[in-house]
Amino acid sequence: MTRIRTRLLIVHVLVLSVLAVLAVRLWQVQVVRGAQYVSAATETRTRDVMVPAVRGQILDANGRPLVRNRTALVVSVDRTALYRMRDGGNAVLRRLAAVLGQPVQALRDRIRSCGPGVTRPCWPGSPYQPIPVDEGVSTRQALQILERQEQFPGVTAEVQAFREYPMGSAAAQMLGYLQPVTQEELDRRKGIADAFSGVDLVGRDGLESVYDEALRGVPGLRRVQVDRLGKVLGVERQVAPVPGDTLITSIDSKVQLIVEKALVNAMKKAPKADGAAGVVLDPRNGRVLALASAPTYDLGVWSGGISEAEYRGLLSEKYGKPLVSRATKGEFAPGSTFKISSVSAMLADGYPLNGKYNCPGSFMVGGRPFSNFRGQGLGVLTLHQALVKSCDTIFYRAGFEQWLRDGGLNPKGPTKEPMAHTARAYGFGSRTGIDLPGESPGRIPDRSWKKEMWAATRDGNCKRAKTGFPEVAKSSPSRASFLKRLAHENCLEGYRLRAGDAANFSIGQGDVLVTPLQLARAYAALVTDGKVRSPRIGWARVRPDGRLVERIKSPVTGRLPITAEQRTYIRKALSEVTSDGTAAGAFNGFPMDQIRIGGKTGTAEVYGKEDTSWFASFAPAADPRFVVVVMVSQGGMGGSTAAPAVREIYEQMFGIAPQGGKKSAPALPGMRAAQTLPVISPDGLVAR
Repeated sequence: MTRIRTRLLIVHVLVLSVLAVLAVRLWQVQVVRGAQYVSAATETRTRDVMVPAVRGQILDANGRPLVRNRTALVVSVDRTALYRMRDGGNAVLRRLAAVLGQPVQALRDRIRSCGPGVTRPCWPGSPYQPIPVDEGVSTRQALQILERQEQFPGVTAEVQAFREYPMGSAAAQMLGYLQPVTQEELDRRKGIADAFSGVDLVGRDGLESVYDEALRGVPGLRRVQVDRLGKVLGVERQVAPVPGDTLITSIDSKVQLIVEKALVNAMKKAPKADGAAGVVLDPRNGRVLALASAPTYDLGVWSGGISEAEYRGLLSEKYGKPLVSRATKGEFAPGSTFKISSVSAMLADGYPLNGKYNCPGSFMVGGRPFSNFRGQGLGVLTLHQALVKSCDTIFYRAGFEQWLRDGGLNPKGPTKEPMAHTARAYGFGSRTGIDLPGESPGRIPDRSWKKEMWAATRDGNCKRAKTGFPEVAKSSPSRASFLKRLAHENCLEGYRLRAGDAANFSIGQGDVLVTPLQLARAYAALVTDGKVRSPRIGWARVRPDGRLVERIKSPVTGRLPITAEQRTYIRKALSEVTSDGTAAGAFNGFPMDQIRIGGKTGTAEVYGKEDTSWFASFAPAADPRFVVVVMVSQGGMGGSTAAPAVREIYEQMFGIAPQGGKKSAPALPGMRAAQTLPVISPDGLVAR
C-alpha cells in the first residue's frame, strides 16, 4: 500500500512539474517574447520584380507604323518553381488547365525546353524565365489565378506588350521577328542578364535584330512585399522602366506594298517561278525605300509560339524558303545587267569611248563559239548601241582579249584582271553593309577564287574522274560522260582561269553571282556621282517623346574607276533600252515624254532550270531619284517578266495609268521620297 502511494506521489510531482514547465514556457512565449513572435508571424519578405520596358516602334519615312505594340493579358509559368514541388507541379498544371480551358498536355508541351528530338511547341528561351503559356486570357481568368495565388504557386498573370504588324506579311524578312533570349546567351554574354526583365524578347532577324538594344529599352524594378503565401502586400520601391527608342526608317510603306504586289504578279506570269526580289533605292543618299522578297510569310506566326509544321515550312524548299530574304541573301547570276561593270572595265582598260566594235553572231573563244542571243549578228556598233541592243559578242571579245593580255592559262606575273577589278569597285563580291543581318557577299570568280575552289574541291573531282557519275548515267549517259570529263579537267587544272570563264564573266554568266541589293547599289553609283554607298534602312532613332537620338547615314565605301563623262555616256545609253532596246516591248505605251525610264534587262541561264529574269532601272533618266531592281528566279527573259514588274512599280509610284487601266493616286506625289524626318510630338503621336 505504501509503495502504491509513493508511486502516485511521484506521478503527481511529475505532472505538476510538467505543468509548471509548460506554464513558464507559455509565459515566456506570450509575455516575455510575445512581441518578437508576433513580429515573426506577421513578417513580410521582399522580392525584386523586373518590369519590362515597352519596346520601341518601327516607323516608315512618313511616320506610318511598320511594327507597333499591342497589350494583352498573359499567363506565365515558372517552370523551376513547379519542378521543385513534390509532385513536379502536376496539381498546379491541372488547376491551371481547368482555368484556361486547355489540355494539361498542351501546357506541359509549352514549358518543356526545345532541343534535339523535341518538336515544337516548346520553350526556346532560358528555363529560368517565366514561360508564357497563354497570351490572350480574359480578365476573369487572370483574376481567378491572382486571387487564389496559394493554389497557383509559380503562376503569374500580367499585362504584356506584343508586336503587331499593320502591313501583314509585307517586308517580313526585312522587319524580322522576336524570340526569347536563351540561357546560352545569358551565360555567354556577361552582363546581358541585367538588361532583360525575364519576359523580354530579343530580335532574331531583320531590323529587330540589328537595332535590338535600342528598341528594347531598359527594364525597371519593382520591390514588393509578400507574405508567406506569396501574396503581394505592398510596393516598397519602384524604378520606372525606360521605353525603347522609336526607329524611323527610310522605307515608304506605300512603295513597299506596291513592290510586294508587283513581285506576286510577276511570279504568276512565269509558271515555274520559285522566288523573286525587289529593291527601291534613293541613289543620291543610299536610303532604301522598299526591300521585298517573295514568297513571304505572316510575322504573326511567331506570336504565341510557332508549331513544328509552321517552322519547317518557313525553311522548306517546297514553300520557297519564305524565311530567307532573296533581296539580300539570294545569290544569282546577273546576266546582261552586269554589262555596266564590263563596259566600265573596257573603258578603264583603254578601249575608246567613241570607238566602233563589231558584233558578229558568234565569237570563237578557246576553240568554241560563244553566240549572241539567238545567234543574231548586229554589225558594227558603238558601245552605246552595244548596251541598248545587248550585244554579247563585243563583251566576249573584250573579256577574251583582257584574259590573253593577263597571260591566259599561264600568267607569268601579277595580273590586272580589269573586269574582276572593276566589278569589285562596283561593290560586287562583297557585302553592301546594309543594316540587316546575314547578308550574302556574292561571288567574283577571278584567278584567286579559282585557286581557292580548286583546293577545296580537288579531292572530290579526282574521285569523280575515276568513278564517273553512275547516278546520272541512268537517265542521261551523255550528261554523265560530260561531267566525268569536266571532273578530270578540274582535277588536273581546276586552278586555271580558262578563256571561257573570262568570256562568261563579261556578260554576267558562269560563276559570277550577285544579290539584288548589290545590283541596285551598283546602278545607284553609276547614275549619280560615282560613289558607292552602303545602303541603310534605318534613318533615325528618336525617343518616344520625339527627341532625336541619332541620325543614321549611308557611308560612302568606294568610288567607280571611270570618269564622269564615261558614267554619263553609259547612263544615256541605258536610257534608250526602254524605248529602242531589249525592254521596249515591256514599256510600250509608257509616257516617256513625261518621265523617261532607263535600265538594263538581264536573262541569266541556269542549268536544269528556267532563266533568271532581271531588270535594273533608274528614273527619271536625266536626273535619277530612284533605282528599281526586280529579279524573278526561273522567270524567263528579263524583258518578259522582270521589266513589266518594274513598269508596274513605276506606274503606281508616280500615278501613271497602266495600259487599259485607270490612273491611280501616286504613292509618291511629285515623284519625291520623304526628305525630312516625321515629327513626333511629346505625347508620342506622329505629327506628320
